Amino acid sequence: MNKLRTIIADDERPAREFLKSVLREFETVELVGEAENGAEAVEIIKKLKPDLALLDLQMPEITGIEAVKLLRKSQMPLVAFVTAFDEFAIQAFEVGAVDYLLKPVEKARLAETLQRAAERLEQKDFREIEAEKLKKAAEIYDEAVRPAFLERIPVKQNEEILLVPVREIASIIADGELLFITNYQNKRFVINHRLKDLETRLAPAKFIRLSRGALVNLELIKKISPMPGGTYQISLKNGQEITSSRLQSRILRERFFKL
Repeated sequence: MNKLRTIIADDERPAREFLKSVLREFETVELVGEAENGAEAVEIIKKLKPDLALLDLQMPEITGIEAVKLLRKSQMPLVAFVTAFDEFAIQAFEVGAVDYLLKPVEKARLAETLQRAAERLEQKDFREIEAEKLKKAAEIYDEAVRPAFLERIPVKQNEEILLVPVREIASIIADGELLFITNYQNKRFVINHRLKDLETRLAPAKFIRLSRGALVNLELIKKISPMPGGTYQISLKNGQEITSSRLQSRILRERFFKL
């Protein structure tokens, strides 16, 4: 019996290690790769062509849903999204008939996913079928979460709370547990929050990720300069200059730099 060739993707190492430990209990599974962000997941899927990908829904660089959008139908594995409880995600995945696992992943529920995957692999055109289901689920999810996008971010200064309009934010840079928010006037604010959590509350059509620790406002980009090694230096209208990572530069070329 052929083993189910599986990859996992999650930006949190403890979550990956936990999922790996559970997968090892299944003799029918062969773990062939792991990724710590969506961009890496895309590259691994293209290279290894796994049967099944267990993708964290929210990851730096690109999310699990955005990752599958970057795959051609011929590259699409079976996919199960791993997520904390998210009513919009669950609604989208159930309507779209896409499998999902809630964190913390339970062995019995994972066994169901693996059984479904094994059955779907027997379908002749499973990659094309999976691609269509994922496209439908992504559309439903994107539509559901659209009203949740932030218009203002509360920041504390001294004993006051300021409401910073999102449209005026030029960049958001992560440094450890802190986020440094800089507006178009070059004023800087600090909040204690995780970048990947804040990113889900910002309109993807307005903000793009340049690296694991940096988001910028598309409307406030002044110019983009190619750099050695396939990266870019992004100059913002407030004078900031931020270099994109190699992985994210590849995503930028695919999503924004082609007509």
